[in-house]
Amino acid sequence: MTLQSLNDWLTAQMPEALEWLERMVRINSFTTNREGVNALGKLTAEAFAELGFEPEFVPSTEPTHGSHLYLRRPGATGAQVLLVSHLDTVFPPEEELRENFQWEPVPEEGRIYGPGTVDIKGGTVLIWMILGALQRLAPTVFEETNWLIALNASEEVLSADFGVRTAERCTQGATAVLVYEGGPMVGGAYHLVTARKGRASYRLAAHGKAAHAGSSHAEGINAIVGLVDAVKAAAALTSYDDELTVNVGVIHGGTVTNRVPHEATAELEMRAFDPHVLKEAQTAVEALAIEGDPSRSEPRIEVICEGDTPGWPNDERTQQLFQCWADAAASLDHQVISVPRGGLSDANYLCHLGPTLDGLGPFGANAHCSERSADGAKVPEYVVPASFVPKAAINVLGILKLLGREAELEGA
Repeated sequence: MTLQSLNDWLTAQMPEALEWLERMVRINSFTTNREGVNALGKLTAEAFAELGFEPEFVPSTEPTHGSHLYLRRPGATGAQVLLVSHLDTVFPPEEELRENFQWEPVPEEGRIYGPGTVDIKGGTVLIWMILGALQRLAPTVFEETNWLIALNASEEVLSADFGVRTAERCTQGATAVLVYEGGPMVGGAYHLVTARKGRASYRLAAHGKAAHAGSSHAEGINAIVGLVDAVKAAAALTSYDDELTVNVGVIHGGTVTNRVPHEATAELEMRAFDPHVLKEAQTAVEALAIEGDPSRSEPRIEVICEGDTPGWPNDERTQQLFQCWADAAASLDHQVISVPRGGLSDANYLCHLGPTLDGLGPFGANAHCSERSADGAKVPEYVVPASFVPKAAINVLGILKLLGREAELEGA
């Protein structure tokens, strides 16, 4: 067949694809809107049922969250392809109402606005298009491959259990882990994510001694003053040469100005691509803990790790996988670029299962934004529908190249 036939077939699917996307976007699936997340999960399972996928709903370990959704279609070969999306968005129902933020196609702008259009309901629909094309145009590959679609119910709050639940369903690992977060387009080239920073979060707590600020100042131990040195030392660990950032984002302390404050806290996070760099920074922050010395008005500093997320460093396996997509794009007269990204995604938790690519979803912008201003300075989240067909085509050919089966694409 010709590659034009692939594009023609995908183009013919766009009306139905956008119908599914509209239905998904019109369901509020804010992370803690459990009913909405579950309703979206049922609709998503319905969309993939026509492709022969069986759903499994797995309750989250967090009772205020919806159920994770796994869609499986077993094949006869050993190839296991894991396709990843998520169900939740960051917009509470009242925010969508307040901002009148809803499904809104604007053809003259070439955009569709709405919650989750690019992050990440558009990615879910793109998976539907890709698998539909493979079923129709490469039926033998489609039938023989083990497909698992994993949809996180609470990705936006870094779900604690989704990575574990997914690994339990990929006990032999994955031939590839393909994550369908939105993919930027810059200078006519689609960006594919090939690394994400790891993150560690800490709380620093200073414990001093309260006293009257006027009559007994010398008897107090100022927790805020004592915390300052620890905060400055932590922030100073930032090293742009090592792609390490340490951000002190929240600080609290004291109650009133006529009292020596006995408690103060600071919250920080650190990120790095290199896991060794991140670990060294963690060790340095943890070393800021001190018992304190009342004789020197020095408070006790407690350092508490609030959680950490493994990094996804670029490696040879990732670059080999990226090359499949680069070759696929070139054959379609498109270009893809390998980029790292500082933000987190499910790729951080799943990259250990196999070579990983992220940013495979459609092109759009302003994820997590709902506001619109009259002067155009604020524009809400949108997706570019014209990006669906080229991104789907690149993914179809990329998957076939990954599996060594590109010659089996049949005529439409």
